[in-house]
Amino acid sequence: MGGFFATALKEDCVFDLFYGTDYHSHLGTRRGGLAVHGSKDGFNRAIHSIEHSPFRTKFMKDVHEMEGNLGIGSISDYDPQPLLVRSHHGTYSIVTVGKINNSDDLVAEVFRGGNSHFFEMTDGDINKTELTAAIINQKDNIIEGIKYAQERIDGSMTILLMTPDCIYLARDKYGRTPIIIGKKDTGYCATFESHAYLNLGYTDYRELGPGEICAMTPESVVTLVKPGSKMRICTFLWIYYGYPSSHYEGISVEEMRYRCGAKMADRDNLSKDDIDVVAGVPDSGTAHAIGYANQSGIPFSRPFIKYTPTWPRSFMPTHQNKRNLIAKMKLIPVHELIDQKKLLIIDDSIVRGTQLRETTEFLYQSGAKEVHIRPACPPLLFGCKYINFSRSNSEMELITRRVIAEEEGEKVDRVILDDYANPDSDRYHKMLEGIRKKLNFTSLSFNRLDDMIEATGLDRDQLCTYCWDGRE
Repeated sequence: MGGFFATALKEDCVFDLFYGTDYHSHLGTRRGGLAVHGSKDGFNRAIHSIEHSPFRTKFMKDVHEMEGNLGIGSISDYDPQPLLVRSHHGTYSIVTVGKINNSDDLVAEVFRGGNSHFFEMTDGDINKTELTAAIINQKDNIIEGIKYAQERIDGSMTILLMTPDCIYLARDKYGRTPIIIGKKDTGYCATFESHAYLNLGYTDYRELGPGEICAMTPESVVTLVKPGSKMRICTFLWIYYGYPSSHYEGISVEEMRYRCGAKMADRDNLSKDDIDVVAGVPDSGTAHAIGYANQSGIPFSRPFIKYTPTWPRSFMPTHQNKRNLIAKMKLIPVHELIDQKKLLIIDDSIVRGTQLRETTEFLYQSGAKEVHIRPACPPLLFGCKYINFSRSNSEMELITRRVIAEEEGEKVDRVILDDYANPDSDRYHKMLEGIRKKLNFTSLSFNRLDDMIEATGLDRDQLCTYCWDGRE
């Protein structure tokens, strides 16, 4: 994943840029970057690895050397950015969040247009932000270039592009990720996470619509390309990676998670007689668990605590074995709240199943009598094509697809997959039982797609549900 923050102020913007970007640290742990433009020094940029120390620590020296009234910042789990680009449009700085599925075709197109080379990153991939800039540069002006990039990219791409005069804000074509605007007396900010500006003195201004392009200056935010009519905002914003105090499309992340938990409790066939306590896998399962506990009347408890001072988020490191180790090391059991207890545990989702299986094992080792698992979203059947929320390289890494492959083979007809996505089908229940046995749960029940959608408060046609039902 990745996050961004931008500021356009009548005064120096570096303080706001630094802290606003830092408030996106939950979205990535590999690269951080800041770029500013000021009348005195022009463009100034810094990029650092943040794999082994926090964003604030790495950039504290840089912010004392930066000045300017326009700025963009990024936290990224993949590409180093912001980039500085010199082109026929002049010099600009650019940040992106998204995913490009047709990189090879676009690279070939750019080469045909006269581009001489791209720099490969250490993993052999091309920086998607560099590729996006190259596509933009195919056109005669920046606005036409951004529109062209949005049309040509298969996937999703939200773009912030800073010139000496303004910051262009371009939400991806179908609004799968947000751009939220905050306002204060001295100017404006643009952010992925709405909570990032609250302590900096901004108030809610508005959100960009799908495909909308705006120009942000200290004086105004002006729409240059009107939003499209079709929106497919990612539902996982609320379920998992969005910060609890944020909102998207006016819907609170924390409140949506409470509603999710309540709906799961209404559907469940377990009662106070069957379960001693409800707990969430910290942190992303906690709010769902509170909603379940409040609705069911089963007490909420914290039988394990996440040690956060030194351990980064478990899904962020590059290597799977490292992620598994961190997930295990940072969850510390409270034996007195586990021993001889029948536990109902809510996690945000099950992807590969490795971490939740290890969590279940240490709960048993700590004396739990039963461990019932209730993921807050439906089974993941398709790898995300749009925003890189998961590092899965193949759909066969998903626990669901491995269980299905044992029954149907690896090549499964789409009609059969649709049947596995149907919570009322025999195949669906057979898949759940296969997952339950593999991961050693006492029982397993997923949140239903219709209940999860209702918990957001948005119409299904406005939400991306591809990873659960393959609907584009």
